[in-house]
Amino acid sequence: MNGANIECWLTDMDGVLVREQEALPGAAELLEQWRRQDLPYLVLTNNSIFTARDLSARLRHSGLVVPEERIWTSALASATFLANQIDPESNAQGSCYVIGEAGLTTAIHAAGFIMTETNPDYVVVGETRNYSFEAITKAVRLINNGARFILTNPDATGPSAEGVLPATGAIASLITKATGREPYVVGKPNPMMFRSALNHLGAHSMETAMIGDRMDTDIVAGMEAGMHTILVMTGLSSRASIADFPFRPNRIIDGVYELLDEPLQGGDEDD
Repeated sequence: MNGANIECWLTDMDGVLVREQEALPGAAELLEQWRRQDLPYLVLTNNSIFTARDLSARLRHSGLVVPEERIWTSALASATFLANQIDPESNAQGSCYVIGEAGLTTAIHAAGFIMTETNPDYVVVGETRNYSFEAITKAVRLINNGARFILTNPDATGPSAEGVLPATGAIASLITKATGREPYVVGKPNPMMFRSALNHLGAHSMETAMIGDRMDTDIVAGMEAGMHTILVMTGLSSRASIADFPFRPNRIIDGVYELLDEPLQGGDEDD
């Protein structure tokens, strides 16, 4: 597949459109180009803390206009996955014990699940600013009692002003060690997240491009989902690091400004 027949776009957020809350060159113009051309698109993130509305407001503060319906998080993908696991003929209402923030609890509620600490169908672990030992202990006991273990994303660490923080993947490892149960991980690099995004848009993978800054999540998941993959150099990957992987993106660009129909005025020397 070449890039000429792209009718739909998926893009990662951090490292592609923004970096440290600052819009990257060409990001605002690319979003406007898609809007002007009426192209379906979604901005994806493995972060499950924030709702789509929250993220839309944060992006607006960075100078990027992304309506909340154009944002797809690992929390929304996880809620969609869970909803699809319930037998529609059973008339049963699924139940979850959730470790996470509003982005995850809101999505799971909207999918029709109830939150409970009593014999839930699922234990769902997502990102949170304050992992509670009490909550983790409860999750371990519920999983040992038969609840199925779901993880929004596998990221082991997250950034902070003081340095790295343990994140969802690290907490999941603790729970797995205590229970012997591996979680089902919905977010990147599982192509399930991309397929749920495509279904949300009503798009076909053969007509969709994925823009990302990481070979080990964005590009491999986009490739496995059958999409045209574009790697940008404004995030965590470098051209030298591409050789470390047994696969390649369809296209490598220095920044999303290379995807504009009309070049930015003044050049892009900053990146």
